[in-house]
Amino acid sequence: QVQLLESGGGLVQAGGSLRLSCASSGRTFSSYAMAWFRQAPGKERQFIAAITWHGRTTYYADSVKGRFTISRDNAKNTVWLQMNSLKPEDTAVYYCAAANAFAVVRTTPSYWGQGTQVTVSS
Repeated sequence: QVQLLESGGGLVQAGGSLRLSCASSGRTFSSYAMAWFRQAPGKERQFIAAITWHGRTTYYADSVKGRFTISRDNAKNTVWLQMNSLKPEDTAVYYCAAANAFAVVRTTPSYWGQGTQVTVSS
């Protein structure tokens, strides 16, 4: 069982930056592929970024490529999402997620955090 807890959300002006954190409980964090998703009001949850268990491979949605960076530290049981050049359309609740395989973490993660709100003002 993996428990995930996001933090770091808040209100930021367009063009600004935020860094989201996702801390995991348990001793098996290093075996999981991790991902970030977001859900804006009235919209479906959207995949944002994923990272393999070892951190050497990442994958991004086109909408955030070049602006967001996913990273992890297995010794700290933590994955981060660095968000730069934020736009009002990035406003959403951001969730981290985990899965046993990189191939599925982008579509059907097994574990979800509770989410953290990011609001970008224009």
